[in-house]
Amino acid sequence: MRQTIPFGRFNLPLHPAGALVMGILNVTPDSFSDGGQHASLEFAIAHAEEMIEQGVDIIDIGGESTRPGAPAVPLEDELRRVMPVVYALRDCGKAISVDTYKPAVMREAVLAGVDMINDINAFRAPGAISAVRDSDCALCIMHMRGDPATMQQAPEYTDVVREVADFLRARIDALTAAGIERRRIWIDPGFGFGKTVEHNYALIKAGRRMVEELGVPLLAGVSRKSMIGAVTGKPVEQRMAGSIGGALAAVAHGAQIVRVHDVAETVDALKVWQAAN
Repeated sequence: MRQTIPFGRFNLPLHPAGALVMGILNVTPDSFSDGGQHASLEFAIAHAEEMIEQGVDIIDIGGESTRPGAPAVPLEDELRRVMPVVYALRDCGKAISVDTYKPAVMREAVLAGVDMINDINAFRAPGAISAVRDSDCALCIMHMRGDPATMQQAPEYTDVVREVADFLRARIDALTAAGIERRRIWIDPGFGFGKTVEHNYALIKAGRRMVEELGVPLLAGVSRKSMIGAVTGKPVEQRMAGSIGGALAAVAHGAQIVRVHDVAETVDALKVWQAAN
C-alpha cells in the first residue's frame, strides 16, 4: 500500500519504488544552470505552468543563487524576487516550496501558505526555527560545509557519511526540541555543498542508511551539478542525461524527492523505473 506524508496543504504519496519530482524555479539573475531565464514574474509563471503540464509534484522557488562562490543577496531583493511568484503560484494545485535560509523570507512564505521551507542552512540562523515552528509546512534541513562563497575550497572529512549524518541528526533534534513534529522534517545531504566528487557519490550510496538511521525521508538534488560533469565530462548545459541517471541512483538508494531542472524527462524516467520495480 502506498503511504502518504503530510506536506503543508497536501498529503503527498511516498512511493515504494519511486520518488516525487521537485522542479527548480530559479528567480535569480545569476543561477548557475539557467542563466536567469526565469527571473521575471511572467517568465517564472510560464516556466512553472510548463512544469505542471510535465507532471511536477512540487515547485521549489529560489531567489538567491547558492552556486559555489555566489555572493549573498540582500533580504529586500530576495523578497522582491520570490514573494510575487509565491502568490502567483500558491493556488496552482501543486505543492510550493521556498528555498531560503533567511528567517524573514521564511515568515513571509509561511504567511503566504507555502508547503515546504527548504533551507540550505538547516534552520541555524537566529529566528529560523521560530519562523516555521507554528506552521504546517514541511521543513528540509540540508548539510553544508561553510557557505556558498567558500564551501568548495578543499572540503575535507574523516568519514563524510558519518559526519553528515551526525550533523543532520543534531538539527533534527534541535527542531523537535523546539516542538516541531518529526513528520514535518526532511533531510538533504547537500550534494555539492562543501563536498568533493567522491564525497557526493559516497553520500548517494548511503542514502537509505541515513533514512533508516535518522527516521525521516530524504530529498536529493544532484541535477546538472559538477558531480555530474565530473563523471560525464559534459558542460552544465549538456548534463540532462547524467542528471537523470543521478536522480535514479538517488531513488535506488532511498530518496523520496528528487530536485531537478528537467522535469518532463525525469518524470518519464521515474515512471519506467517504478514499473520495473
